[in-house]
This record gives sequence, structure tokens and C-alpha cells, in this order.
Amino acid sequence: MVEEITDQNFEDETSQGLVLTDFWATWCGPCRMQAPVVEKLAEQYDDVKFTKMDVDANPKTPNEFGIQAIPTLILKKDGQIVETMVGYQSESQLKQTIEKHS
Repeated sequence: MVEEITDQNFEDETSQGLVLTDFWATWCGPCRMQAPVVEKLAEQYDDVKFTKMDVDANPKTPNEFGIQAIPTLILKKDGQIVETMVGYQSESQLKQTIEKHS
């Protein structure tokens, strides 16, 4: 399951373990392509938390991270950013990145 998070709970939800956050918007075509890939991976990895944040409804966090293009995916490990990926990422690209940090 991919959990929807907000500016208010971002830090709490992404501070422990390996967490992938998909920054997206409803009007973004590549974001709509990215979502099913992230959802599929969420079913495959029990030890990774998958979250998503709507950048229009939650402008504070994307602004803090300097996100200017979406989709942007950020991988955090124990609260620290270990990877930032801009643009559509294939399932194999994301698996490789996750496994590199597992």
C-alpha cells in the first residue's frame, strides 16, 4: 500500500527505515504513469515504506526540497535523503535504487 502523506506528517512518516516518497500532482501525465509502478513495488517490499504527496495540496515540503519537476521520488533512510530521482522511473530502475540502499 502507498500511504498518502502531507506537509504536517511528512517528517514523522519518513524518519525511520527506508521510505520512498513519490511527489506528484493530479494534472501530471508522467505522475499518472509512475503511480502504478510505485504501487506494484509497494506490494513486493515489506521492509520499505511507500508514500506519496500531492504537491498542489502540500506545497511546503516540495519547496523545502527544491522540487521543481514532477514526478520526483525521494528515498530516505532513517530520515536522511539517500537518492533523489526526477522524472518517470521504471520498475527496474526503482528496484535497483531500493536494493542499493536496503
